[in-house]
Amino acid sequence: MAEAGPLLGATLELEVGGAASGGSCVARYDGRVVFVRHALPGERVLAVVTEDRGGSFCRADAVQVLVASTDRVEPPCPYAGPGRCGGCDWQHAAASAQHKLKADVIRDQFARIGGIDVAGLLGDVEELPGGLLGWRSRITYAVDDDGRPGLHRHRDAGIEPVRRCPLGVPGVGDADVLARSWPGVTGVEVVRGDDEAITVLSHRPGAGRRGHGRRPPDRVAVVEGPAEVRRVIGAREFTVAASGFWQVHPHAVAAFADAIVSGVALRPGERVLELFAGSGALTAFLGGAVGSTGEVLGIEATAAAVSDAERNLADLPWAAVRRGRVDAALVAGLGVQPDVVVLDPPRAGAGKPLMEAVLTLAPRSVGYVSCDAASLARDVRVAVDAGWRLARLRAFDAFPMTAHVECVAVLVPAGHA
Repeated sequence: MAEAGPLLGATLELEVGGAASGGSCVARYDGRVVFVRHALPGERVLAVVTEDRGGSFCRADAVQVLVASTDRVEPPCPYAGPGRCGGCDWQHAAASAQHKLKADVIRDQFARIGGIDVAGLLGDVEELPGGLLGWRSRITYAVDDDGRPGLHRHRDAGIEPVRRCPLGVPGVGDADVLARSWPGVTGVEVVRGDDEAITVLSHRPGAGRRGHGRRPPDRVAVVEGPAEVRRVIGAREFTVAASGFWQVHPHAVAAFADAIVSGVALRPGERVLELFAGSGALTAFLGGAVGSTGEVLGIEATAAAVSDAERNLADLPWAAVRRGRVDAALVAGLGVQPDVVVLDPPRAGAGKPLMEAVLTLAPRSVGYVSCDAASLARDVRVAVDAGWRLARLRAFDAFPMTAHVECVAVLVPAGHA
């Protein structure tokens, strides 16, 4: 383990610069970069160094604001602040400032990682209905050794006990699980469906060895409520396993589906290959756009999600999700010639081999949904180097109060309009 650096625990007076990825702002002290949480660009603060491993940077929390930004607001959550809950990053920033900070980070990531200037493509980060609070339809509360539920502190194994989380929808943010003891579990998850049914799931450490610093997936079991969750998007209903993946913001799926369908300009009769299809949320809207004369083939690795997709797509026989591990070899072996490829990979992104395999299929357009601007910028760079260009880029504030942001990108061959 690296020895502590010389600034650990020191209080520094800092002039705060622009936003960095991950919910901090950048400052400099004695030639070193300091990533400062709980600050805003343009502020002067006193900050306590919370992490210093002796390298080119350290981390700090702003504990006193000497000169405040006009974008600063009082955090609405009583658990926000230095050393407290780490679930939010921008509780102290007005909504318009949060959107600007996120857009600035996206532009910076594309410039630094992808070498791409997106200033002419990316507008404002788009707000979803509902505002900054009361939007999370799923929260996993951590549980300490005494069985008390709460939320993790930032970059800390410690748990902040909470009575409620204002980000959660009713029944989730104020779930009664927070007033109960949970001995023997590491987490308790609360999910609300669109029919307002509440499901509670327990988390226990998974079997197997840790790999690359990551623990095995949790063993998750339904404790209370339905094992399946009902979701409604427009006129369509979806049923998904309570433990399965679904966007936590109630309006996210509709926004992303519209952005993809309109962005790639899907036409009736076209063939679509969808990678990382999940439970068929996007698949259904892709299928609706191409119609019965078209075809949508989705690929998803999780068996439970594929099973959910079969039910969710029962009325669209030309749209299906097949089980498979999404990688370059699978894509190359499919033997399909899609007009459009759509992918929604996990935070790590698609990666160079998969991107190259997708581009080799020579679709007229690629739609990419991303929850991480850095991995998106890297993958777009792969496409640009292969003779493609970034035609559209939109960003959505699907995770208000946090540093997370969702992007939808559209790639086309360089010679195409």
